[in-house]
Amino acid sequence: MKPIRVLLVDDQALFREGLRALLSVQSGVEVVGEAANGEQAVRLARELKPEVTLMDLRMPVLGGVEATRRIRAAEPGCRVLVLTTFDEDEEVFAALRAGAAGYLLKDAPSEKLLEAIEVAARGGSMLEPSIAAKVVAEFKRLSQPASVSDRRLVEPLSEREVEVLRHLAQGKSNKEIAAALNLVEGTVKNHMSNILGKLGVLDRTQAALKARELGFL
Repeated sequence: MKPIRVLLVDDQALFREGLRALLSVQSGVEVVGEAANGEQAVRLARELKPEVTLMDLRMPVLGGVEATRRIRAAEPGCRVLVLTTFDEDEEVFAALRAGAAGYLLKDAPSEKLLEAIEVAARGGSMLEPSIAAKVVAEFKRLSQPASVSDRRLVEPLSEREVEVLRHLAQGKSNKEIAAALNLVEGTVKNHMSNILGKLGVLDRTQAALKARELGFL
């Protein structure tokens, strides 16, 4: 199996060096480049075609949120995983809206980071538990009757699809959702495909954000 190609983006050289050292001993990961700001990150993402980009948020020249947006537009196959010190609500939601596939804090255990890289490379999403809690809290704050939301969709979500969406918003994997709803994993995958289509989004993170905007949760 080919290693996952990873691009490191952080304005702190010492942190990048430590991250490269950590990842270099992992047989399933290959660090293909480093960037010290968002502008460099966008250029290297186009040149190197990484599968996963580890993205800091607060950087000179071009910040991580805008860099994430540009990378996702230019290289849809590149998944961006935010790795930062900050978990303010505004930055969290801005990064997710820009297309980030996950959001981890820099004090996360190395095992968690490696898992997040693998999940992102497979097309999944992973959120720090504290970040997932923020997303769920925001869903609740903006909640409104589903019938109101349905009128804003060409095709309304079924009751089961709404249930799947609620579990997705908590950061659960398809396997975990299947266990929670007493379904087989294949059925959950089918529901997930229907949900993405009905919401008009490309991935799970965008689905969670769209559901919040529509007031499903």
